[in-house]
Amino acid sequence: MAKLGKRTRAAREAFAGKDEISVEEAVALIKANTKTKFDETVEIAMNLGVDPRHADQMVRGVVSLPNGTGKTTRVAVFARGPKADEATAAGADVVGAEDLMEQVQAGNINFDRCIATPDMMPIVGRLGKILGPRNLMPNPKVGTVTMDVKEAVEAAKGGQVQFKAEKGGVVHAGVGKASFDEAKLAENIRAFVNAVSAAKPTGAKGTYMKKIALSSTMGPGVTVDVSNATGN
Repeated sequence: MAKLGKRTRAAREAFAGKDEISVEEAVALIKANTKTKFDETVEIAMNLGVDPRHADQMVRGVVSLPNGTGKTTRVAVFARGPKADEATAAGADVVGAEDLMEQVQAGNINFDRCIATPDMMPIVGRLGKILGPRNLMPNPKVGTVTMDVKEAVEAAKGGQVQFKAEKGGVVHAGVGKASFDEAKLAENIRAFVNAVSAAKPTGAKGTYMKKIALSSTMGPGVTVDVSNATGN
């Protein structure tokens, strides 16, 4: 077994015995034990009572965090003509059609969010096996297949977060930076949790939100009280 470093041991000791605490307590604990030289991301992981292999139990959606993510989001837009110009003007990092498709096929995926106008979907559809596993495939359900390119780009740049249940019914995302004020982090966390709560699928049975844990990029995790996180 690898020997733990001094910082890791100290963090684990600080987190020991702390479970099912409030969002505010968890945020304070995480911030107090973030000792790296870079600004770590505060991450949330939610264990849901769903089986995403069944269509009526899939959980996916989008939420605009009130205080942003603290991360620079690189946006790609599949569009032509005036809509391509609109995307560029709105701040998209890369815009194109067949040329962008070829870049992606060649493995040049230099973006975190992908948006497309509806007429581009026949082209984008060819990239499903590449973009799908990376959760980058444009989808009208989360507003990334749209004619309102300007709004979609600005939302992506402004702190919008997509979420999707993965194998085992787990949803995870970054909800801010460790440098954020504690109150702003707590507000972001509750906004995310409430968005996932609102996305409860019709096929979900029993307890929907089973467990919620928070951590920083390099730190240990701590579970929070579900009722406190939802405000219920």
